[in-house]
Amino acid sequence: VQLQAFGGGLVQAGGSLRLSCVASGRTFSSLVMGWFRQAPGKGREFVAVIARSGGNTNYADSVKGRFTISGDNDKNTVYLQMNSLKPEDTAVYYCAARAGGSYSVRYYVNDYPYWGQGTLVTVSS
Repeated sequence: VQLQAFGGGLVQAGGSLRLSCVASGRTFSSLVMGWFRQAPGKGREFVAVIARSGGNTNYADSVKGRFTISGDNDKNTVYLQMNSLKPEDTAVYYCAARAGGSYSVRYYVNDYPYWGQGTLVTVSS
């Protein structure tokens, strides 16, 4: 599976961005797709996940109510809509994938074998 993430940029606090991740190389609907982020000097952390078959989603507590993960099977793309951004959301955002359906949803970096290159999100105060 090859993943390509894009859509990052500089935004003021309170603003919005939408990240996209395009997957290729495997049937998109059979993947669990996750978004993770890594802030400067910190480890990579879970943000959101979606099981493409079944559509189950889950979020880190820090982004619940502000971020929405969704997918488009026709475009082999998963999105992360980020609203009400805060300076602490500043990080490199990575999309990741693992095979499976709803029962394969995981929240840890080591559970995902496929990764995109990351896209930088900077939120200014």
